[in-house]
Amino acid sequence: MVCASVVRAAGPAAWLLPGRQQQASNQLPESLMPGNPGLSRLHLQHGPIDLIIDARGRQDEVEKAYRQAAHAFDSVLDVLSAQLLLLRHTLSKTTRQSSFSGDVAQRMYSAAEPFSHKLVTPMIAVAGAVADHILKAMLTGRKLERVQVNNGGDIALYLSQEARCRIGICTSTGSVQHPDVITLCADDGIGGVATSGWQGRSHSLGIADAVTVLACNAALADAAATLIANAVDLPQSCKVSRAPASSLSPDSDLGDRLVTTAVNDLSTFEKVAALQAGCDFAGSLLAHGLIAGAYLNLQGQSRVVGKPFDDIQLATASTGT
Repeated sequence: MVCASVVRAAGPAAWLLPGRQQQASNQLPESLMPGNPGLSRLHLQHGPIDLIIDARGRQDEVEKAYRQAAHAFDSVLDVLSAQLLLLRHTLSKTTRQSSFSGDVAQRMYSAAEPFSHKLVTPMIAVAGAVADHILKAMLTGRKLERVQVNNGGDIALYLSQEARCRIGICTSTGSVQHPDVITLCADDGIGGVATSGWQGRSHSLGIADAVTVLACNAALADAAATLIANAVDLPQSCKVSRAPASSLSPDSDLGDRLVTTAVNDLSTFEKVAALQAGCDFAGSLLAHGLIAGAYLNLQGQSRVVGKPFDDIQLATASTGT
């Protein structure tokens, strides 16, 4: 989840990776045309929104999908900025999806609404909702094998019946190591993967190093990962330092709620207690069909709720129990 203030940039930019270096532009380069050997990933950026898109399939279909992505991306930040005050407002019983303008904002509301009892705002799902929006645009009228729209680690995913995707599970939001892996196929019904933790891009009320969630779309995975990470906690512990979110980010939708700023070394008992609290909440989401799996990590210990890792023995060993 991105809760930072929205920064207005000169305009949306698009370029290709990792082929011949392209200068950022508000239009896709002509070298994107079929036959370009460098055609690979697409990078879209506007203000705080930074997407890396990887599509696989026939080259002409990928080229058209990338152009559709760039077109859909053009107005995303402007539409969200125009209703930012509403998007930062805590959901209530009177809030309706029709109150929001545009596909992204309505996706944010839909993902946040099941958790309205947790005093959330639609901003809890903004990163995932943007990824879902771009994925939908890319798939319209196109035949692709696989698509990943990665918005800072919150990923919207499409897999054809023939495709497979291996997802690495990190042990912290700042780590590039993925000791555990899961393999997904179309029949799994997973359309979104998101990771949250107290050292991530946005503030957390909990102490999890990383919580990765699988769900039917990225917006729902984004919201659930944030809330499960919040639930991994030791509320009264003197080993956890906290500060009002507003003192760290004046525009944060968390206001004066206390967010984690540091976590000292915890005892085994403390880790078990904090992880169990997160597992209990994740289990309730799984039981209600809101998520397909959650992977919780805290200071070298991990827990799995729902869909297991590829190697069950490895997953069992990684729990630290």
